[in-house]
Amino acid sequence: MKRLAFSLLAMFTLTGIYAQWQPQGDKIKTQWADQVNPSNVLPEYPRPIMERSDWMNLNGLWDYAIRPRGEVRPDAFDGKILVPFAIESSLSGVQKTVGRQNDLWYHTTFTLPKGWKGRHVLLHFGAVDWRSEVYVNGIKIGGHQGGYAAFSFDITPYLEGSRQQIDVRVWDPTDDGFGGIGKQRNKPNGIWYTSVTGIWQTVWLEPVAEKHITQVVATPDIDKRKLVVETRTAGTTEADIVKVTLREGKTVVATGRAAAGQTAELAVKEPKLWSPDSPFLYDMDVELLSAGRSVDAVKSYAAMRKISIGRDKDGIMRMMLNNKPLFQLGPLDQGYWPDGLYTAPTDEALVYDIKKTKDFGFNMIRKHMKVESDRWFTHCDRLGIVVWQDQPMSDDGPGWNNRTYWEGSDEGRRSKESEDNFRAEWQEIVNQFRAYPCVVVWTPFNESWGQFKTKEISEWTKQLDPSRLVNPASGGNHHLTGDILDLHNYPGPDMYLFDAARATVLGEFGGLGLALEGHLWQPDRNWGYVQFKNIDEVTARYVENMQALKPFITRGFAAAVYTQTTDVEIEVNGLMTYDRKVIKIKEDQMRQVNQEIVNSLK
Repeated sequence: MKRLAFSLLAMFTLTGIYAQWQPQGDKIKTQWADQVNPSNVLPEYPRPIMERSDWMNLNGLWDYAIRPRGEVRPDAFDGKILVPFAIESSLSGVQKTVGRQNDLWYHTTFTLPKGWKGRHVLLHFGAVDWRSEVYVNGIKIGGHQGGYAAFSFDITPYLEGSRQQIDVRVWDPTDDGFGGIGKQRNKPNGIWYTSVTGIWQTVWLEPVAEKHITQVVATPDIDKRKLVVETRTAGTTEADIVKVTLREGKTVVATGRAAAGQTAELAVKEPKLWSPDSPFLYDMDVELLSAGRSVDAVKSYAAMRKISIGRDKDGIMRMMLNNKPLFQLGPLDQGYWPDGLYTAPTDEALVYDIKKTKDFGFNMIRKHMKVESDRWFTHCDRLGIVVWQDQPMSDDGPGWNNRTYWEGSDEGRRSKESEDNFRAEWQEIVNQFRAYPCVVVWTPFNESWGQFKTKEISEWTKQLDPSRLVNPASGGNHHLTGDILDLHNYPGPDMYLFDAARATVLGEFGGLGLALEGHLWQPDRNWGYVQFKNIDEVTARYVENMQALKPFITRGFAAAVYTQTTDVEIEVNGLMTYDRKVIKIKEDQMRQVNQEIVNSLK
């Protein structure tokens, strides 16, 4: 009877929760939308590259209110919003726009576990778009500007009693401001999509000691057979020690120790190299010792791999993985979802696109005008796919001239405030995701969108992370800087420029459009670079384009990016429909020709 009573109580509670939340709108949705449980939203640990066992997920139903910009915290709220789905999305349960004239307010409460007493409590936000202020128990504790990087606060001094309150104020002008926005627009059309405002990644709590680890970045050097581990800490002194243990299963491969603030070097005598064909990851334990006692420990992982450019046997500059030429072929991946916009409905959905990309025979993803969650990068690490990461655009740029080297002004249309914000956002992105082995290329500019001071930004990006390649402007105004010359051409491949000193790549091509009834964002509006009537026609043209790419590889292309993984809103040039329910190119033929290209330099 007790079990029955509990089951009935749980059923009534869940029924009450669902009564407060339902997906909104009549647009298409993915199969995973039906699996979203408002009482258990995205329950997976949000940062698997630096994992602790003790944590609390704050995703779920929060109060929300839209109020004129600058007003104080509202006394009453407009309703419930499902965090972490942006307010414009169906899965938020709201699906409203906010605009620059308004603030979006969030409110929730939580109770700390008794076992956390005496420990410091960190409040983490995976990402909030765009400018946020955070309040704990009515006290403003800080803020953050930028829509793509994680940020956190030690909220220990502001905790009161047993029940705690969090309020978050968000202002997001989208394209009516100077922040990074990628493809978002207040008035979406064509290649521009619905805006994303507010919390769009997991919010969570984590208890730590006063002295604790804040970041772990492992940089491999396969030539010297070592792994250099940088461990950032808080509250430590020079007397505190960081201990790193590298393991293959239960076998210890290497250990290293360093004072807090110093890097540890681990000798890896017979390294197993990571590649798309063999994505081997070492387990890595990182422990913080103070006066000989362990005060903090995290589980991490690392890969032994090297990305570089170098000449092949014919003297052509190639992209090298582990000192061998590897032709990188992948789709332009924009990471939009018809139901969650920037946020995948479930972790299964998040990993699905990566798995299908591998199934299709690709070995690379260009993450275009968006940055994903930590979990997405870990999935790429584990599945074995290399990633080119864009900086989401902001502000207008100079005129576009992609077929010659640029000789005009390279200042763009940026104020000092805009430039400072660009640098701050890009630095946060590079610093957060340089820990992930899958990332091999940083791209600060796409075409001429927001392009400015290209040489300076390219060199600065390289300083932020010397271990990766820098693609200064994918398809943009070309300057003699960085590691890559990147051309765009639609629909078929073409090589109209070549650089003998850098890797020459085809950063975008394809865009073959097919509108499939029942899978369209807007049934009466759809767009692609070239339109076809059925899957047979698209498949034939896809294979034709890929066959046309092969001679250009011989002539010097080192990589190519096909547009695109899925349809996005009224763009219908995806390999899959926007709802991920139909693959629009015959998979066996696509995989065969893709694999021929991927293996062409081996």
